Amino acid sequence: MKKMNWREIGTGLVVPAVVVLLWQASAMLGWVNPQVLPSPVAVVQKLLEYALPLTAYDSAAGSWLAWAVSGELWLDTLGSMYRVLVGFAIGAGLALPLGLMMGSSQRAYAWFNPLMQLLRPIPPIAYIPLSILWFGLGNAPAVFLIAIGAFFPVLMNTIAGVRQVDGIYIRAARNLGVNQRTMFIRVMLPAAVPYILSGVRIGIGTAFIVVIVSEMIAVNNGLGFRILEAREYFWSDKIIAGMISIGLLGLFIDIGMNKLNNHLLRWHRGLEN
Repeated sequence: MKKMNWREIGTGLVVPAVVVLLWQASAMLGWVNPQVLPSPVAVVQKLLEYALPLTAYDSAAGSWLAWAVSGELWLDTLGSMYRVLVGFAIGAGLALPLGLMMGSSQRAYAWFNPLMQLLRPIPPIAYIPLSILWFGLGNAPAVFLIAIGAFFPVLMNTIAGVRQVDGIYIRAARNLGVNQRTMFIRVMLPAAVPYILSGVRIGIGTAFIVVIVSEMIAVNNGLGFRILEAREYFWSDKIIAGMISIGLLGLFIDIGMNKLNNHLLRWHRGLEN
């Protein structure tokens, strides 16, 4: 496993730091309307207000009112993550066995591939009207849209992984006299795991994108809903704070998925060290 390279991390922070400094300088010099593009300081203040519980002092009573304002960020994050995990589990749970079947069986591929190729280009947001008609409002339509968003990346990568197994492995296994079941479990499936995990990583990223869109339409909490609410009241600082929250959460998810892939693929060529 490669050790963390602090020099690379520091280099990667240079451009974001320059952008933030230029942004702050533009705000301080009055080059931008703070109502349209608030300064980074104002965004950070709003992000802290969004994230941290606040207290209020009652001057008449001479005491602090505990938790007068609760941290919405954590509740919104939990709501969004719940929808992502449930929708992804449904989408990937359906895509994985179908992809394995289509990849290993030419007959199954011939049956299902035309339908999959017809549905695959349709973006999940195109299903929003149907999802609301079928499931109403709440978590159900959001989970449905997320499942669609996660389904096709996992499906296509699983099919590609199974169908692109190196022929040397298959011929070697046949020379050893293994049956079709053993061939699939011991040869084809392990060789396809890198493709499958890549599909899982892409699928969960797509699911996170779809949940933000679905929360702007069908539910009354979550990160997407909070950004839409801020737009209605023209709270541009809260809009940007919500966007930053989404970016950070997506970054942490991607880092976690990358570490999981590296752990599960320790045996794979190029990840030994």
